[in-house]
Amino acid sequence: MKSSLLLTTLGFLSSLFINAQTLAFPGAEGFGRFAEGGRNGEVYYVTNLNDTGAGSFRDAVSQPNRTILFKVGGVIHIKERIAVKPNITIAGQTAPGEGVTIYGNSVSFTGADNTICRYIRFRMGKNGTHGKDAAALAEGKNMIFDHISVSWGLDENFSISGKDPQNITIQNSIIGQGLLPHSCGGLIQTKGGVTIFRNLYIDNHTRNPKVKGLNQFVNNVIYNWGKGGGYILGGESEGHTDAMICNNYFIAGPSTGVPPFSRGNENFHLFARNNFFDKNRNDKLDGALVADSAYGKVSWEIQPLSTIPSVTMYQPEENYNWIADNAGASFPQRDNIDRMLIEQLLSLGKEGKTIANETENPVQVLVNASPVFSKIKDSDGDGIPDIWEKTHKLNPKDSKDGKSHSLQNDYSNLEVYLNELVATKVNLQK
Repeated sequence: MKSSLLLTTLGFLSSLFINAQTLAFPGAEGFGRFAEGGRNGEVYYVTNLNDTGAGSFRDAVSQPNRTILFKVGGVIHIKERIAVKPNITIAGQTAPGEGVTIYGNSVSFTGADNTICRYIRFRMGKNGTHGKDAAALAEGKNMIFDHISVSWGLDENFSISGKDPQNITIQNSIIGQGLLPHSCGGLIQTKGGVTIFRNLYIDNHTRNPKVKGLNQFVNNVIYNWGKGGGYILGGESEGHTDAMICNNYFIAGPSTGVPPFSRGNENFHLFARNNFFDKNRNDKLDGALVADSAYGKVSWEIQPLSTIPSVTMYQPEENYNWIADNAGASFPQRDNIDRMLIEQLLSLGKEGKTIANETENPVQVLVNASPVFSKIKDSDGDGIPDIWEKTHKLNPKDSKDGKSHSLQNDYSNLEVYLNELVATKVNLQK
């Protein structure tokens, strides 16, 4: 009996350890890579573009332990702030058409532990709540934001700052066009660890980002920051910061008036390697290595802090091309705002500007986009389309298939489907 109990206990602990080490999805990196999202929770379909009520995005994220899927694509106009609950997976890759945009106010992830948020756009706009960020969190742990697009914040675009949030990753995303007079990429201020990996910061006057605490900043492209600054190394903070800044590309645009790095101090402990600055605006990517002196008055470290996780690093020029092709809410496809921002980036200094109102953009703001409804069928409501279940020898009439691990040990069958969508770039809506 004791032996059996011991084996059962060891098996349970082993299961917990394995589950804790499962990546949020293949390709998840950095501090937030082990976020669990809504794994094994309820499946909730967003079925309309309404601000409130059954089938709305607001209702979808109002309860914890859910995987949010989309039967509709288009622009969701919100009047008030949306607060996301814990243990949520937002699977924007399931939306038809050009995907989903949350427009008109902000989205808060404060306290939304174990969030997995992928392939969705948060565009606040001039009519949002004054002094708020387009997306933000002030506390919480184990979150990953992948292939999202965040813009038009009235304070910052995306900030992680408050009661020591921990284990957060923002990766493969576009953070751009914070609205003047503030026009900021974001504040990243926490001792708990934030990875900013393979993102595009574009057309923000300042704070691209402004960092305090524990930060990993790798393989990002920063384009057309204004005179307020690029990456701000702590400002006048007396708090201790540990930062790893590697393989990033800073590219001057029409609004750029200051060097990439500013406002460092001796409390900022820095490990930096292989960062480039292209300042000549000549339609070519031909920047120079940033010299140590250009980081300002910092405390240099000979190696990154041991608690900073390793990530898959590209060379800066290679990473520039990857971001141009893939960053942001790029699946099912980019919307016209992201396409415009990428065109600015590809101009390599010729195009781009900071704006005070989203209507200043030369392309249409999708304020009146018609809904696009899904054509796929999910008979048992487990989140997996019938056609995919049949192809993978599952039962389209068995709702238990979604939570089953019959296809992979690490991920439920629903997660396998969601991961395969973006890995193969096969849109079942077509």
